[in-house]
Amino acid sequence: MARTFMAVAAAALLLVVVCAAAVSEAAQSPAPQPRLPPNFHTIKPGSSGFGKRDQELSCADTKGKMKGCMAQCDKRCPNECIVMCPSCKTFCMCDFYPGMSCGDPRFTGGDGNNFYFHGKKDQDFCIVSDADLHINAHFIGKRNPTMSRDFTWIKALGIRFADHRLYMGALKTAKWNSDVDRIELAFDGAPVDVPAQLGARWESAAVPGLTVTRTAATNGVRVQLAGVFDIMANVVPITEQDSRIHNYGVTEEDSLAHLDLGFKFYDLSDDVHGVLGQTYRSDYINKLSVSANMPVMGGAPSYVASDIFSTDCAVARFGRRAGISMVTAMAS
Repeated sequence: MARTFMAVAAAALLLVVVCAAAVSEAAQSPAPQPRLPPNFHTIKPGSSGFGKRDQELSCADTKGKMKGCMAQCDKRCPNECIVMCPSCKTFCMCDFYPGMSCGDPRFTGGDGNNFYFHGKKDQDFCIVSDADLHINAHFIGKRNPTMSRDFTWIKALGIRFADHRLYMGALKTAKWNSDVDRIELAFDGAPVDVPAQLGARWESAAVPGLTVTRTAATNGVRVQLAGVFDIMANVVPITEQDSRIHNYGVTEEDSLAHLDLGFKFYDLSDDVHGVLGQTYRSDYINKLSVSANMPVMGGAPSYVASDIFSTDCAVARFGRRAGISMVTAMAS
């Protein structure tokens, strides 16, 4: 019993440490990057062959004394959850990183507070803009005639650093099948090809420290630039059930595949801006109603960019310092 308690406590402590690091000032400086524990499983409800939300798993401890356990993927994790071993505790991907964007873009800011930013379908918005790093998000959406706004989701990211451009996005998908990879990656205009197997890794020859690692055989990657950022991305659909409940308008021609994202940043300046970026500033004051069911960040016109890689939003900071090349040097 004591060993089981210690295992559960260790898993909980790991989660607290990972989340706290992303919020603190210390997380702004280069530091060892957080990793999932070596002994974990994932459950993907609805995936072919893995569709059960409750699963019997081989979740042995390091000494092999626990042969297995019954893990349950919580309903608030509609597409994927992580099972920690040997405790058999489960967490949603959204639990792991402040900076997460999930579903109808719900962000967890650097200050630890959740908020929504709806943006507008078929437009690009700068979500992080600093002197040496700029990230835009492309939004897709559906119009609900009974509402004054679009339902929106993030379909792609355009990331700029030094003189490089990194793209990651979800391919438009008709009938969703989680066994089919729908992630699209490109670096400086050339496709990034990562073998479709868990743990497969791509390393940039041009930028030391830039890597892409598969977190699942399909539809999940971790993109890292040493000392700069660590991004978790999963392509997920809108389920038929969610569409019925919320009237999202999923059709047989479009499952509204989009990205669930987790961000961790290192060495952001205190002048950083953007929808998410501003929440990492030491002088950021959260004026949203954090007690509301859906605190919404407005001011969308300030964040509009002309395309996925443009740095022309009103709050852009990219290129303001002379030493942009330090990003590449820092990764070596």
